Amino acid sequence: MADQNVRNAGFTSSGITRGSLASSMMSQEARASGGGVHSGGPTAALQEMGARGSTHSSGFTSSGISGGSKASQMMSQEARSHGGGTPRGGTTATVQSI
Repeated sequence: MADQNVRNAGFTSSGITRGSLASSMMSQEARASGGGVHSGGPTAALQEMGARGSTHSSGFTSSGISGGSKASQMMSQEARSHGGGTPRGGTTATVQSI
């Protein structure tokens, strides 16, 4: 995942860009969860990276998820909460795909 991809999607240091993929994701996630965007969800995780201006320190890389990183911890937690697998469309899969 490249920093530029996160910015191009609309996750920026000044917030989520109106009319962007990011705003669409936020809207869909809010509707699905009954009106709010959950901390640790795909939108929140990507916005955190966009606000920092860097995705590299999180462990999401173009080669996959770095062992021992925040990304690997996120993936492990998500897998445990889903009975051992990381679901398609889940936080880890969404963030890694961008």
